[in-house]
Amino acid sequence: MTREKASSKQVPAIEGWFTWPPSGEPHLIGSRCKSCGDYFFPKVIACHNPRCMSEDVEEVLLSRRGKLYTYTINYYQPPPPYVPLDPFVPYADAVVELEKEKMKVQGQVASGCDLDALKVGMEMELILEMLYRDSEGNEVVAWKFKPV
Repeated sequence: MTREKASSKQVPAIEGWFTWPPSGEPHLIGSRCKSCGDYFFPKVIACHNPRCMSEDVEEVLLSRRGKLYTYTINYYQPPPPYVPLDPFVPYADAVVELEKEKMKVQGQVASGCDLDALKVGMEMELILEMLYRDSEGNEVVAWKFKPV
């Protein structure tokens, strides 16, 4: 094991957006308005529903499953600040409608998935996966979706 590998660790891409450290089943962390019942991701400090605007919101763990609402396959390497794996491999971005909340959340499709097999309406599940390695060799981890 190299020194870089020995000292590397996993770090979240964005603190507070998903359960961390990874243990058990991962969840995105959102908010629910106690007045109108609307859900939000990422977390909010007040309801964003213009008919409500209550400040009575609670932190909630969002559904891990949902249906693929739409997706796009990226066959090109985006410009910085995107950090590609080397070599670049086409990847998909998906919008998934969460099972309970009926809200739509965007995320990449997990690496290794057959992108040609993606179909609108298929069941998807949230996972945590390495997005890239930072300059210190740490695995920067983000949420992604994979077909169930």
